[in-house]
Amino acid sequence: MAEWCAPMSGSRRRRRRVEMALSSQLDARPSPLVEATVITREVAIVERTSKNACHASGSSTSASSGPHVCADLLDSLLHEIILLINSFHDFLAFIGTCRSWRASVSSFPSLYTFSFLPLHLKPDAPYFQPHTRGIKPLILSNCKWQLSDPCKKTLSRSCSVSQNTPNSMSYLGCSYGYLIFTYDEHCLLVNAYTGTKVKPPILPCDNNLGYLSGIGVLAAPFNSPNSRLLLFSKASMFEWQVGTSYWSVYPLVFDHERIHQIVFFQGRILVIDALMRLHTVQLTPQFSMQQVKIIWQSLEHLPVNPWLVTCGDMLLMVDLSFRSLYSGEPYDISSTDYSRIFVVFCLDFSVKPAKWVKMEKLENQALFFSFDKRNPAFCCMNPERWGGKSNCIYVARLTDDPDESWTAVELGQSVPNQGTTHNMMYGFAFPPDYSQIGSLWLFPSLVYGASP
Repeated sequence: MAEWCAPMSGSRRRRRRVEMALSSQLDARPSPLVEATVITREVAIVERTSKNACHASGSSTSASSGPHVCADLLDSLLHEIILLINSFHDFLAFIGTCRSWRASVSSFPSLYTFSFLPLHLKPDAPYFQPHTRGIKPLILSNCKWQLSDPCKKTLSRSCSVSQNTPNSMSYLGCSYGYLIFTYDEHCLLVNAYTGTKVKPPILPCDNNLGYLSGIGVLAAPFNSPNSRLLLFSKASMFEWQVGTSYWSVYPLVFDHERIHQIVFFQGRILVIDALMRLHTVQLTPQFSMQQVKIIWQSLEHLPVNPWLVTCGDMLLMVDLSFRSLYSGEPYDISSTDYSRIFVVFCLDFSVKPAKWVKMEKLENQALFFSFDKRNPAFCCMNPERWGGKSNCIYVARLTDDPDESWTAVELGQSVPNQGTTHNMMYGFAFPPDYSQIGSLWLFPSLVYGASP
């Protein structure tokens, strides 16, 4: 361990030492993903095992100096170790080593430079039933789910909402590791990894959130300074600054169109509505909204039901497009003579107005999203490191197969036809049912530097 802090010459030699250091920490640990039932217990477990790990890996020094050497590593080296982590399981082992290692996550530049993939959330019951007619609120007492790490397929974690909560609620989205629910004047944040809950103040009456139009996000990790919860209806935005006792209400300029998705890009909040108009939302020093001027004529066809994905310094748009099996002929959606493919566009801000440019390949990147655009979408770099594949789109619950958790589709390749039509059209069926929760991808709040 002592040699970690010695001068290093050459990137290859430095990387090898960092990998050896990380390996010595991870190999000595059980799986906190399986053992922990609440966050406090999880941290207690990994901290207890980390003391043994530090002692074992620092056998050349005294027993008392091992943990001290771990804690004294510079953030710059710790950030290099973070970049080598391949799974959330390994990430838990890293933050459990000591307080300074856990604190280094908060100073890490950006989540999107992490190279490990998100966790998959799968409800234990069919909460998301696109064929069901009518609107049915979610019964939280029955709400249970499994979190699994695709990199460690044998590991999973059973979660549920803790007791003493309003029972019938509507699902508004997932953000920074929290599931967001609402019912009438009540709002609830549920930590997807621990099941613990946060109750914001009572919402204003007649907020029109919930079944038909509501969508919610955190504007920053929950424990961040000045973190805000934003809830959008067709006509208003409700803002709760975490720690205060009131909501601020702002009128929207969407012509009463439902909001499809909210993403964060280069420090800005971007909102796309049902007419595919893109808007920026500014919260400080005062609330304002502005439509982003975009040239759509450059596209071969208008997207049917697009998803926005932030990928480093690029804003991508993913669409599930139809194409005829017979070149030059129009497709017939009622027949089998067509196929579906994912197409990806990048928004070019260097020209005014901005325009979408088609991408033929994702290069060394993979995208993760679900068909419910209230859920977050992610971009992962170098997926081969954890056994994944570049230039692929990982879709949570692509078909009706009950045994399927996610499907990987290579960009440009045909998407399986069976059971995807109603999912692709999610949000366009009538009457819609936005109260339910389905399979999705997420990073637990721990990844964003939240302290237990």
